[in-house]
Amino acid sequence: MPASPQKALTGPHLETVALLTDQSDRKSEIVAVPPATAPVADGSDLDRYIRYLIARMTAGLSPAACVSAYADWAMHMASSPGLQLELMGEGLRQWMRLMAFTQGAALGAETAPTVVPQAHDHRFTSESWKQFPFNVFAEAFLLAEEWCHSAATNVRGAEKQNLNRVDFINRQMLDVFAPANFVPTNPDVLTRTQSEAGLNLVRGYFNYLDDLKRLRSREIPESAEDFKVGEKVAITPGKVVFRNHLIELIQYEPTTEKVQAEPLLIVPAWIMKYYILDLRPENSLVKFMRDQGFTVFIVSWRNPDASDRDIGFDDYRRLGVLAAVDAISKITSGAKIHAAGYCLGGTLLAVAACAMANANDDRIASLTFIAAQADFREAGELTLFIDESQVSLLEDMMAEQGFLDSAQMSGAFQLLRSNDLIWSHVVSDYLLGERQPVFDLLAWNSDATRMPYRMHSDYLRSLFLNNDLAEGRMKVDGSAIALTDLRPPIFAVGTETDHVAPWRSVYKFNILSDTSVTFLLTSGGHNAGIVSPPGLPHRSYRISTKQPNDKFVDADRWQAITPKHDGSWWPAWSQWLKVRSTGLVDPPSMGSPENGFGPLCAAPGTYVLQK
Repeated sequence: MPASPQKALTGPHLETVALLTDQSDRKSEIVAVPPATAPVADGSDLDRYIRYLIARMTAGLSPAACVSAYADWAMHMASSPGLQLELMGEGLRQWMRLMAFTQGAALGAETAPTVVPQAHDHRFTSESWKQFPFNVFAEAFLLAEEWCHSAATNVRGAEKQNLNRVDFINRQMLDVFAPANFVPTNPDVLTRTQSEAGLNLVRGYFNYLDDLKRLRSREIPESAEDFKVGEKVAITPGKVVFRNHLIELIQYEPTTEKVQAEPLLIVPAWIMKYYILDLRPENSLVKFMRDQGFTVFIVSWRNPDASDRDIGFDDYRRLGVLAAVDAISKITSGAKIHAAGYCLGGTLLAVAACAMANANDDRIASLTFIAAQADFREAGELTLFIDESQVSLLEDMMAEQGFLDSAQMSGAFQLLRSNDLIWSHVVSDYLLGERQPVFDLLAWNSDATRMPYRMHSDYLRSLFLNNDLAEGRMKVDGSAIALTDLRPPIFAVGTETDHVAPWRSVYKFNILSDTSVTFLLTSGGHNAGIVSPPGLPHRSYRISTKQPNDKFVDADRWQAITPKHDGSWWPAWSQWLKVRSTGLVDPPSMGSPENGFGPLCAAPGTYVLQK
């Protein structure tokens, strides 16, 4: 792992010297002592504080990175007169298309649009947008969007990262002025305003004030209280059987007379509460796997605060994954473990599994990576926010706070899907005066966790910035680890419209490992595609297995030749695990008091309730 980032000299300054786990009473504490010598302020402290203030004003986005991207684009555009002429010609052709469309629309003719919105763009789908002049407004906006994309991305010689960033920023600025966002140019809003004599706008104004109040006081969205943890969601019966400073380990009660000999450990991402996998009984993956005859354990992460600033990525590996594996081994009398990791939890599981393989620790029976990446070179639009300038700015912000706040982190994710997560909310709640219904997944999404300064810096630099895990440079306990050392069979799940862990990036497990890899591609996005219980309509998946000696098939060809199956992917995963299990046994006890792992409290535990 990279060296610990330089600690801030402002606020409480403590140096972590030990992370201790006492398994006799399952208590772990961080032992912190003052540094041997008092830090001496220098110019870097002032620089760090200035950058912290900048980060607060820009929601953690680096202005320098944005300016650099536009400078690269502008300099190469200035030296490309031929491209400028092509863009002028394209603009003229689009103008002529728009004029022809406008003329036909004004005369009431059936005029087909000259540009089609992207598949995920639903702003102009209602029938009202087919009426004049609103169809012209939509057409003009989409043509401008198309032209700006061409101007931003077709510049030869500029860095691809910079061009993508320019394109992204242009798109965000254009989206502000989309005709759907204004009363006079949105036919649905205009009709509603006329029929209600403006009462929709009055309701929208009060909705805005309520949202502003909730934002300032860090309250959860309206109606999210209906999904209270432990009452409406996360209600699968179980016990917390282990606790240390970073995790609570929950063991769920069996529902079958016999269970698979190998228990299932699920490691969720540390930036989210675990109960996305245990929402209501109707869509709980935990409950489903329990009913399939598995002894299910899940990690519930503690919500860190400023005192946890020096907890690193490797501490999450040791006190998270390894501590859970140790506890489960004792509770199940040494049974091997089916280990599954979701999102960043999958990345952490991959690191832990590689380190275990390096140490000849064979307690893992199989590995499942659910919407999780190990190679971050093609990690989607999230990489637009990752370069040296951006990471340094985030480090300076976290150095002052001790952590990355969930609100600061959620802003970047909202920008990735601004039409769905920002502007649709503006139109529905403020212009139409209708509150979007809060459902369990949306309530969970507002219940995020913080990330410690050192851990997030480790993660960004080693994985996102340097790609150390995929390229064999990551070290654990002084030794380099590699995904090629993994021998348990792998089940990797990607989702078709994932903007956090793009499925083609997840597909890379086929070339990163030397073991059997079963890859499954399911419909949906990063969260909704995973929370996909049997019985939901319009769900489908593709699945195939690549053995170590099989020829590699690239991702696009794999998608084209692999047959599609209707329904949920959950039964396919359950069956895959059963085939790789060794048979049925009596359920283990809830915890193991004789080994120091007696039940501490009922599920969902205490860490999931921390704010």
